[in-house]
Amino acid sequence: MLQSRIEGYENYQQTGNQVLDIVIRDKAKLAQEKKVDFRAAVTFEDGSFLEPLDIGTIFGNALDNAIEASEKLPEEERLITVKADRVRDILMIVVENNASAGVPAEGKTSKEDKFLHGLGLPNIRKAVERYEGQLSTKMENGIFKLKIMIPIP
Repeated sequence: MLQSRIEGYENYQQTGNQVLDIVIRDKAKLAQEKKVDFRAAVTFEDGSFLEPLDIGTIFGNALDNAIEASEKLPEEERLITVKADRVRDILMIVVENNASAGVPAEGKTSKEDKFLHGLGLPNIRKAVERYEGQLSTKMENGIFKLKIMIPIP
Protein backbone atom coordinates (compact mmCIF):
# COMPACT_ATOMS: atom_id res chain seq x y z
CA MET A 1 0.00 0.00 0.00
CA LEU A 2 2.74 2.45 0.92
CA GLN A 3 4.65 1.49 -2.26
CA SER A 4 1.70 2.49 -4.47
CA ARG A 5 1.50 5.88 -2.73
CA ILE A 6 5.22 6.47 -3.24
CA GLU A 7 5.02 5.51 -6.92
CA GLY A 8 2.52 8.31 -7.50
CA TYR A 9 5.08 10.86 -6.30
CA GLU A 10 8.06 9.23 -8.00
CA ASN A 11 6.34 9.36 -11.37
CA TYR A 12 5.27 12.97 -10.98
CA GLN A 13 6.72 15.07 -13.80
CA GLN A 14 7.42 18.70 -12.93
CA THR A 15 7.54 20.64 -16.20
CA GLY A 16 7.53 24.20 -14.89
CA ASN A 17 3.90 24.61 -15.99
CA GLN A 18 1.08 23.55 -13.65
CA VAL A 19 -1.43 22.79 -16.42
CA LEU A 20 1.08 20.64 -18.27
CA ASP A 21 2.07 18.87 -15.05
CA ILE A 22 -1.55 17.73 -14.68
CA VAL A 23 -1.86 16.64 -18.32
CA ILE A 24 1.43 14.69 -18.22
CA ARG A 25 0.56 13.05 -14.89
CA ASP A 26 -2.89 11.99 -16.12
CA LYS A 27 -1.63 10.65 -19.45
CA ALA A 28 1.29 8.85 -17.76
CA LYS A 29 -1.19 7.17 -15.43
CA LEU A 30 -3.42 6.19 -18.37
CA ALA A 31 -0.40 4.83 -20.25
CA GLN A 32 0.61 2.80 -17.21
CA GLU A 33 -2.92 1.35 -16.98
CA LYS A 34 -2.69 0.36 -20.66
CA LYS A 35 0.78 -1.15 -20.12
CA VAL A 36 2.55 1.45 -22.25
CA ASP A 37 6.11 2.49 -21.37
CA PHE A 38 5.81 6.29 -20.99
CA ARG A 39 8.86 8.55 -20.82
CA ALA A 40 8.80 12.32 -20.50
CA ALA A 41 11.61 14.87 -20.53
CA VAL A 42 9.73 18.15 -20.47
CA THR A 43 10.94 21.61 -19.47
CA PHE A 44 8.15 24.06 -20.12
CA GLU A 45 8.75 27.28 -18.17
CA ASP A 46 9.18 29.06 -21.50
CA GLY A 47 5.75 27.83 -22.65
CA SER A 48 3.89 30.05 -20.18
CA PHE A 49 2.75 32.33 -23.04
CA LEU A 50 0.49 29.50 -24.31
CA GLU A 51 -3.13 29.54 -23.15
CA PRO A 52 -3.92 26.66 -20.73
CA LEU A 53 -6.58 25.37 -23.14
CA ASP A 54 -4.01 25.21 -25.95
CA ILE A 55 -1.52 23.36 -23.75
CA GLY A 56 -4.25 20.83 -22.95
CA THR A 57 -5.23 20.55 -26.61
CA ILE A 58 -1.68 20.04 -27.85
CA PHE A 59 -0.43 17.59 -25.24
CA GLY A 60 -3.76 15.92 -24.44
CA ASN A 61 -4.57 15.06 -28.06
CA ALA A 62 -0.99 14.10 -28.94
CA LEU A 63 -0.72 11.74 -25.97
CA ASP A 64 -4.22 10.29 -26.44
CA ASN A 65 -3.30 9.48 -30.05
CA ALA A 66 0.02 7.94 -28.99
CA ILE A 67 -1.61 5.82 -26.28
CA GLU A 68 -4.32 4.66 -28.68
CA ALA A 69 -1.74 3.69 -31.32
CA SER A 70 0.34 1.88 -28.68
CA GLU A 71 -2.61 -0.23 -27.56
CA LYS A 72 -2.66 -1.86 -30.99
CA LEU A 73 0.86 -3.23 -30.47
CA PRO A 74 2.13 -6.15 -28.39
CA GLU A 75 2.93 -4.98 -24.84
CA GLU A 76 6.70 -5.27 -25.29
CA GLU A 77 6.59 -2.77 -28.19
CA ARG A 78 4.48 -0.11 -26.45
CA LEU A 79 6.58 3.01 -25.96
CA ILE A 80 5.85 6.74 -25.91
CA THR A 81 8.43 9.48 -25.45
CA VAL A 82 7.56 13.13 -24.91
CA LYS A 83 10.20 15.84 -25.08
CA ALA A 84 9.72 19.56 -24.81
CA ASP A 85 12.20 22.35 -24.25
CA ARG A 86 13.36 25.69 -25.51
CA VAL A 87 15.80 25.59 -28.44
CA ARG A 88 17.04 29.14 -29.02
CA ASP A 89 13.80 31.15 -29.52
CA ILE A 90 11.66 28.13 -30.38
CA LEU A 91 9.52 25.99 -28.12
CA MET A 92 10.13 22.45 -29.40
CA ILE A 93 7.70 19.63 -28.62
CA VAL A 94 8.26 16.09 -29.87
CA VAL A 95 5.98 13.13 -29.20
CA GLU A 96 7.10 9.75 -30.53
CA ASN A 97 5.42 6.39 -30.27
CA ASN A 98 5.82 2.98 -31.78
CA ALA A 99 2.95 2.33 -34.17
CA SER A 100 1.72 -0.16 -36.71
CA ALA A 101 1.94 0.87 -40.36
CA GLY A 102 -1.73 1.85 -40.71
CA VAL A 103 -1.65 5.24 -38.98
CA PRO A 104 -4.61 7.34 -40.22
CA ALA A 105 -3.85 10.60 -42.02
CA GLU A 106 -4.64 13.93 -40.37
CA GLY A 107 -8.37 14.44 -40.01
CA LYS A 108 -8.99 10.72 -40.49
CA THR A 109 -9.70 8.02 -37.92
CA SER A 110 -9.67 4.27 -37.69
CA LYS A 111 -12.73 4.43 -35.41
CA GLU A 112 -16.25 3.69 -36.61
CA ASP A 113 -17.67 6.98 -35.28
CA LYS A 114 -16.13 9.37 -37.84
CA PHE A 115 -18.08 12.36 -36.49
CA LEU A 116 -16.50 12.47 -33.02
CA HIS A 117 -13.04 11.18 -33.97
CA GLY A 118 -10.21 12.24 -36.28
CA LEU A 119 -10.11 15.74 -34.78
CA GLY A 120 -6.96 15.38 -32.65
CA LEU A 121 -4.29 16.41 -35.16
CA PRO A 122 -6.40 19.18 -36.77
CA ASN A 123 -7.11 20.61 -33.30
CA ILE A 124 -3.42 20.44 -32.39
CA ARG A 125 -2.55 22.16 -35.69
CA LYS A 126 -5.08 24.97 -35.02
CA ALA A 127 -3.66 25.55 -31.54
CA VAL A 128 -0.07 25.59 -32.85
CA GLU A 129 -0.91 27.93 -35.74
CA ARG A 130 -2.50 30.43 -33.30
CA TYR A 131 1.07 31.08 -32.16
CA GLU A 132 2.50 31.04 -35.72
CA GLY A 133 4.02 27.65 -35.06
CA GLN A 134 4.43 24.59 -37.26
CA LEU A 135 3.43 20.97 -36.87
CA SER A 136 4.84 18.04 -38.80
CA THR A 137 4.24 14.31 -38.62
CA LYS A 138 6.34 11.46 -39.91
CA MET A 139 6.03 7.68 -39.82
CA GLU A 140 9.40 5.97 -40.17
CA ASN A 141 10.68 2.54 -39.16
CA GLY A 142 7.58 1.81 -37.08
CA ILE A 143 7.82 5.09 -35.15
CA PHE A 144 5.26 7.87 -35.46
CA LYS A 145 6.79 11.29 -34.74
CA LEU A 146 4.82 14.46 -34.05
CA LYS A 147 7.05 17.54 -34.05
CA ILE A 148 5.85 21.00 -33.04
CA MET A 149 7.83 24.23 -33.23
CA ILE A 150 6.39 27.43 -31.77
CA PRO A 151 8.28 30.74 -31.77
CA ILE A 152 8.68 32.17 -28.28
CA PRO A 153 7.52 35.80 -28.23
